[in-house]
Amino acid sequence: MTISFNHTIVYATDKRRSAEFLANVFGLPKPQPMWSFMTVSLDHGVALDFATADRPISPQHYAFLVSEDDFDGIFEKIQAEGIPYWADPARSRPQQINHNDGGRGVYFADPDGHFLEAITRPYGAA
Repeated sequence: MTISFNHTIVYATDKRRSAEFLANVFGLPKPQPMWSFMTVSLDHGVALDFATADRPISPQHYAFLVSEDDFDGIFEKIQAEGIPYWADPARSRPQQINHNDGGRGVYFADPDGHFLEAITRPYGAA
């Protein structure tokens, strides 16, 4: 059996703003319109399709496994743009990163409060 993750819809108050925020921080290609979505393409054919919500947003958590070099760029962008960040999902360690499983990780929120995470090692990899 072969199963691969292909895409998910991320609801936002402004799909363009949220898609551009993610693409900017992660250094990804500019979001592209597709049907009623703004699509951010990731590796392995995975896409995040941003849609403007017609009701209040329920913040979700999205974690991204990134290379050490990509983490450096992401973290530099977070700091340069003054985006608050944490080392943990409880937000008890502000303005810190973690070193879980021998890697590095950081949590931060997008404009609608979706909690984004960049990690360099999968959990349990140590």
